[in-house]
Amino acid sequence: MAHVNRVLRSINDEDAARCVDIFLRPDGTLGFEEYRRDVEDGRGWFPIGGHASRVFPEESAALAAALADVPWLRRAVGSP
Repeated sequence: MAHVNRVLRSINDEDAARCVDIFLRPDGTLGFEEYRRDVEDGRGWFPIGGHASRVFPEESAALAAALADVPWLRRAVGSP
């Protein structure tokens, strides 16, 4: 059986063309990744951030790192 990450939180940009997922790995660690999609391309979301291998002990730490590293995310969540 494949080990699958469980998405805890998914935050889209205003155009729903990019998103950041905060996820829980089977080993209990957390991470995040930035994705994009093209509306005219039906293949779905593609990872673009290169953050998926980073490890965080809790959801708040993963979100704080995502907010620091993904500029549009701050606007999406209303953070300065």
